[in-house]
Amino acid sequence: MARIDYVDEASPAVDAGLLRAIAARRGGRLLNLDRLLLHSAPLAQGWNACLGAIRGATRLDGALRELVILRVAVLNRAPYEFAQHAPAALAEGLSQAQIDDVAAWPASALFDTRSRDVLAYADAMTLQVQVPEELFDAVRRHLDERELVELTGTVAAYNMVSRFLEALQIDIEP
Repeated sequence: MARIDYVDEASPAVDAGLLRAIAARRGGRLLNLDRLLLHSAPLAQGWNACLGAIRGATRLDGALRELVILRVAVLNRAPYEFAQHAPAALAEGLSQAQIDDVAAWPASALFDTRSRDVLAYADAMTLQVQVPEELFDAVRRHLDERELVELTGTVAAYNMVSRFLEALQIDIEP
């Protein structure tokens, strides 16, 4: 059960225009995450813009994006984040077997060198914060500078997301 009440269209002082904008980005519905963010219109607006850009305006390969989001969710013990992104990962071309193996990726034969390097990068950013030079160089062999920035921003942003979700104990939608 979430630690704070969810906001909806009938909640006092909710920014109805912002609520509609967020729902539009989500295909017409609000997630429980959005319904808590809407307690703070400035935070909800910035969150919507930033995460909307990561999900819809970057050049980073969608399968890699969703792969690192799932890995961050596993590392941060954030089941809501994983549940939200598993269908997106399938839609971006990951197999169900790859999704199932994200938790134990070093032992899996299902990931190519590029995916393995990107997963290691997500692990380093999430667990140690600093990324060793040799790992950065390995990832750089697969991605250009824009994609490197987008990968780094994605891992950083979804670490923020999982921490927000877990601190407020946001419920997974049915």
